[in-house]
Amino acid sequence: MIMDAQVKSRATKQMMYVAIISMIMMFAGLTSAYVISSKREDWVTFGLPQGLYISSILIMLSSVSYYLAKKNIHKNNRALTTIFLILTLVLAVGFVAFQVKGFNQLREVGLYFTGEGSVVSSSMLVVISFAHLLHVAAGLIVLLVVLINHLRHKYKPNDALGLEVGGIFWHFVDVLWIFLFLFFYFIT
Repeated sequence: MIMDAQVKSRATKQMMYVAIISMIMMFAGLTSAYVISSKREDWVTFGLPQGLYISSILIMLSSVSYYLAKKNIHKNNRALTTIFLILTLVLAVGFVAFQVKGFNQLREVGLYFTGEGSVVSSSMLVVISFAHLLHVAAGLIVLLVVLINHLRHKYKPNDALGLEVGGIFWHFVDVLWIFLFLFFYFIT
């Protein structure tokens, strides 16, 4: 029985790592296109909007709160696990809200995704950020499922596979954004 749980845990985590590798490849392609496009004569440089700075802080904090949730489930502290999972979800929603605010701030300075006033640099930034937001949307669903399963007492100190795999995905989404933010900060 214990061996079956170990095999299931290893297989589940390996499948998540394979999915993460495919996502890394997709974003490597997108950021490569950004770098290549930045050599165009019509490339416009601009500072990143404040909303993206704030969203970056929120997503880093969400990783910390998820880590604390995982730590507390292993200590069998269900109340703190619940608090930290809810906090992670709130910070994730805040991340999305400030990403949208950042997109609006780009429009306020005359940088649009498409149409008149659009430039390649702002269009690429929005495309890459939106692709990340799609992964964040998946992450929000994961966070909700993890929270619901936790509230249904499906996780125990020695059996929290769903919470652990959800954490792998959420931490990946967080690290991916920090990479993208730094990429935009230094390349834009």
